[in-house]
Amino acid sequence: MKRLDPRATLVLDTRELGRRPGAQRVTALTEPAPPDLRIDVLGVPAGSPIELDLRLEAVMEGVLVSGTATVVLTGECTRCLGSIEQSETVDLQELYVYDDADPDADEETHRLHGDLLDLEPALRDAVVLAMPFNPLCSADCRGLCPECGARLAEDPEHSHDEPIDPRWTALQPLSADADLRPGDVGRSGE
Repeated sequence: MKRLDPRATLVLDTRELGRRPGAQRVTALTEPAPPDLRIDVLGVPAGSPIELDLRLEAVMEGVLVSGTATVVLTGECTRCLGSIEQSETVDLQELYVYDDADPDADEETHRLHGDLLDLEPALRDAVVLAMPFNPLCSADCRGLCPECGARLAEDPEHSHDEPIDPRWTALQPLSADADLRPGDVGRSGE
């Protein structure tokens, strides 16, 4: 069985709850974020503060942990590649079963190690699953110009001339002299 260090961050001691169903403790703490709490373009910087508001409650099977975690997400907008920094609050609820209960439980079941519980796996699941797969800097982000890559939010009037049909490029010098555009060549009688 894995041994937990009671001084480690995100390891909580449940000794005062005993095994008395209904006993509970409410706690608020701030802990540093573990590394790799992220997806490809968005994440929680390692060591940044995570604010936890938790209720630990003894139940028949173990200890039920519920509450919220508030983190700061940083990353990159998937439309315009601009930087993102936003606060996110996620709900946590996880049952940690007593280490001597149900030896046939699958490995996904979170277990108490003596009187200690490791909150990191449950926190990681809650935070990563709450992250948007395609994060945006704002709901109305217009992205980048597909032709030149300009950020459309910075230049709302951004536009390009109509593309010239490559079949008319040889005639372009003539149309410049006559003040005609390549699309006007067939319209001389208008």
